[in-house]
Amino acid sequence: MTQSPLVRVDRISKHFGEGEARVDALRDVSLDVQARQVVALLGPSGSGKTTLLNVIGCILDPSSGSMDLVGERVIENGRWLRTNLRSLRLEKIGFIFQFHNLIPFLDAIDNVSLVLELAGATSAEAQARASELLDYLDVGHRSHSMPAKLSGGEAQRVAIARALANRPRIILADEPTAALDSKRAQIVMDLLRKVAVDQDAAIIAVTHDEKIFDRFDQIYHLRDGRLET
Repeated sequence: MTQSPLVRVDRISKHFGEGEARVDALRDVSLDVQARQVVALLGPSGSGKTTLLNVIGCILDPSSGSMDLVGERVIENGRWLRTNLRSLRLEKIGFIFQFHNLIPFLDAIDNVSLVLELAGATSAEAQARASELLDYLDVGHRSHSMPAKLSGGEAQRVAIARALANRPRIILADEPTAALDSKRAQIVMDLLRKVAVDQDAAIIAVTHDEKIFDRFDQIYHLRDGRLET
């Protein structure tokens, strides 16, 4: 029996402005991403990669099209079917960025547990889950280190732990290895592969980083807002 994709994008378009000033950032883009898949979005600057990631991340409104996330229809004919997009993001999506964006005055474990407390967990529950995730990503020994004391690779692992805090099935990564050297980039991608398998998750990454291309199950190329086949 074939499983439904965790992400289904169906003829999504997005334009900015109107008339002569109109810019078509996405043009009828359709793609499916299954559980345990790690896929990349590639393309030149302005091709629509980040726009597509932001639509999938429930950050940017589409102009038309439909989208399903983890089996739920969330966009129909360009309209959100839920009013609380923050809740939707908390339930289904984890975000990883090029720069870890850790809160500088909180140690590693508190950077992760804060997300859980904002979602309603008790302090004890949040600390336990954060500790579990840091151990899972092999940075448990750095739990009480401040971000400034972490290496680039360690900080990115803490950021991944934060993205996994609410057990999302969809992980969106925007240039997750661009600030890392080749060795650390490969380690981070291997960790994301482990997350995809262990958490039964789908991972979608925008990247220009050629040293990690071999770590993807599929690479989608965008140009001028269209998905190239």
